[in-house]
Amino acid sequence: MGSSPLQAAEGVDDKAAVPETTGSALDTVIVTGVRGGRRTVVESPAPIDIISADQLARSGGRAELGEALTRLLPSFNFGYHVAGVNSIVRPVSNRGLGPAYTLVLVNGKRRHNSALLTNGGGDSSGVNAVDLDLIPLSAVHHIEVLKDSAAAQYGTDAVAGVVNIVLKRNFGGHVGLSSGRLYEGDGDLTTTKGEADFGTELGSDGFIHFSVDARKRGQAWNNFPATNTVNWSPASNPKNATWNRDGAHNGDPQIEAWNLSYNAELPVNSAVSLYSFGTGGQRDTVAGNNFRRANGLATITQLFPDGYFALNNSHEIDFQFVFGAKGRSNDWDWDLSTSYGKSRNRQFSDLTINPSLGPASPTRFDNLATYQFTQWVNNLDVTRGFDIGLKKPLQVSFGGEFRQDGFDTFAGDPLGYTNGGYVFKAGDQEGNPNVGKPANVGAQAAVVLAPIDEAHLKRNVAGAYLDLGFHPRENWFVDTAIRAERYGDGSGNTVSGKLNSRYDLTPQFAVRGTVGSGFRAPSLSQIGYAQTDNRTNTDINGNLVPSLSKLLRNTSPLARELGAEDLKPEKSTNFGLGVTFQPDRQTNITLDAYRVDIRDRIIRTGYLYGPAFAPLLQKYGYTGGEWVQYFANAVDTKTTGVDLVAETTRDYARLGTVRWSAAFNWNKTEVERIKNTPSAIANVGANPGGNTIWFPRSSVGGLTDGYPQTKLILGARWFIDRFDINLAATRYDKLTWFRSERSAQDVNFGAKWITDLDVNYALTKSWKLTVGAANLFNVRPDKNGPGEPTTGTSSAVYGTQPYATAGGFYYGKIAYDF
Repeated sequence: MGSSPLQAAEGVDDKAAVPETTGSALDTVIVTGVRGGRRTVVESPAPIDIISADQLARSGGRAELGEALTRLLPSFNFGYHVAGVNSIVRPVSNRGLGPAYTLVLVNGKRRHNSALLTNGGGDSSGVNAVDLDLIPLSAVHHIEVLKDSAAAQYGTDAVAGVVNIVLKRNFGGHVGLSSGRLYEGDGDLTTTKGEADFGTELGSDGFIHFSVDARKRGQAWNNFPATNTVNWSPASNPKNATWNRDGAHNGDPQIEAWNLSYNAELPVNSAVSLYSFGTGGQRDTVAGNNFRRANGLATITQLFPDGYFALNNSHEIDFQFVFGAKGRSNDWDWDLSTSYGKSRNRQFSDLTINPSLGPASPTRFDNLATYQFTQWVNNLDVTRGFDIGLKKPLQVSFGGEFRQDGFDTFAGDPLGYTNGGYVFKAGDQEGNPNVGKPANVGAQAAVVLAPIDEAHLKRNVAGAYLDLGFHPRENWFVDTAIRAERYGDGSGNTVSGKLNSRYDLTPQFAVRGTVGSGFRAPSLSQIGYAQTDNRTNTDINGNLVPSLSKLLRNTSPLARELGAEDLKPEKSTNFGLGVTFQPDRQTNITLDAYRVDIRDRIIRTGYLYGPAFAPLLQKYGYTGGEWVQYFANAVDTKTTGVDLVAETTRDYARLGTVRWSAAFNWNKTEVERIKNTPSAIANVGANPGGNTIWFPRSSVGGLTDGYPQTKLILGARWFIDRFDINLAATRYDKLTWFRSERSAQDVNFGAKWITDLDVNYALTKSWKLTVGAANLFNVRPDKNGPGEPTTGTSSAVYGTQPYATAGGFYYGKIAYDF
């Protein structure tokens, strides 16, 4: 199965689980990652961070759950991608590894994946990772983050660690309303949120807790003006002087969303309890794109005489429900549960055209593509302690899991992908710059799916584990785990193991370490996903150019002729070594080093295009001008790093109490091996203006330089009278963006300090007022150049960054607790 039998769903005492406002985090009771009984963070045999609901709520007014985590944890980074549909799913990385390598649990049970794929923001692996932003912040009691490979305990996806989101179970309630605005930018700069939760008794000894969030974030952007000022033809057209050179609306998409949840438990008798929890929500988004100029191949005067900004719209429904029973029988603790989750996303556009249909093209498409992911999980976990003559009992834990994953994609309106074959005629555009040229094909700025692209995949996964935790000596803990998994679709069978140990040299100082192996099967999206999209791309020379791009299914005849092979599972080995130091009860210091090796890592190939590929493309019914790519087991990587966390709480009498904290991560990923380019690509011959590089330098850079090598978070939280003041300063290391094969076109971003401040004032015991600023000093990344070098188009000012590039955001909040 994927969780410990004593996971937080069992009911961690609220006061024990999260420290009081003026208390210390050192006594936090955690259950993630250990099976030999509960431990505090300072006593844990593996590195674990605890994030309270209060910390999450005060992590910035625009931040949702995913970004909030990255503001609080140095080993986590946020892929702030600003282009089209990819700006909706912004991946969260852990220890320099993409979202595919961190398992997400809710109340100790596996969370289902998103229907959408990651593509950008530091991760283009094509996995459909868990979308953390669809879990309501108001429902979260605390989060346990295991920063250690745990595939042998929790199964696939836990290569870099585990995030366990524990839902509230307390009585009483909370209502809050916040609103804020970006310091500067274009578009709608405001964000408004409402939240409420309430808990009450269920029966005589049970509980039920409800939570709901609603939010609206405006569509905002900040882009360089276009340097090529020609919009209408000819260039002498006086209307060009009136154009504001607004060439792109890439940035934060507009979001209107609501999420709700419940968490309930009801004892049947003294030995058995029933429990259930669930989340559900809806999200509607509007994402901007590059401007389609009036004189371009994507604009027709009869429809848009002045050009247009094509929109990516999406409508998403997401839910998950868990039902289970747990209890104790003959000294065995057991937990039996079933879970079902579903994510469904429909892509459409309120404003775009398929230029190849000519003036008859619709300007709105209600259905361009639909994605769906479903997951059904059944778990049984059993644990018991045995007295075998050691200082402490031997803890024996075992269990099993049966999981069924489903991934489906559905074709959209044929008018969105049909090649109408329209050729520009006189009168179609002012100045007639493109007469005789074929118009662009497909709904612009959109991902469209044709019937040939559809995928309908299901996979059954069966797993079983055995975990033994024991103390050879009173101050020495050893945990061993072994897990076997079988994938019913032929993705592979595996046995993973882990050895974890901790030795307390003194009551204040301990050493801990881990060695283990892991396994990650290809995701269903990597196996079966295909798409066509009509937008801009970066060519081999680093220029931004229009492209009709095609992601090929790995098993398609065209992909096979280009060297594609069946995807194999990724295999990993991990090592960890650390120390913990607690000089006094109010101070805690941990230092942990790690290394994760991943073999046969799955990536997207580079785009293959140009005249040399045209005959092969035409053989399979394409125009010959498409840019194509597919997924492949292309590289081996090595990731090494160090995590340092220190915190202390000090009482300064009349000056109040201050909780000081510092957290630091150093992380480096290296590509150890790149698979040889398939001969069908290597021997293609002359390809002027095209690309034959199978795994390009820009893709290597995405793995090795896509995240800052160091990240430092310094914090101080000051409690004085009715005030609670929180100050955090985060330093992100320098970054390099590899735009092309030419190192001269690399874009370097310098290190930056981001400062967050919020001030909370207790008006009464129940009413609280908060004012704050995320990115107080409006720090932004270094600008990456004035538009594209040859086309003169508008471009993103800051590129992909590990933090929000929208700049400073100030906000206020009023809350009532009862």
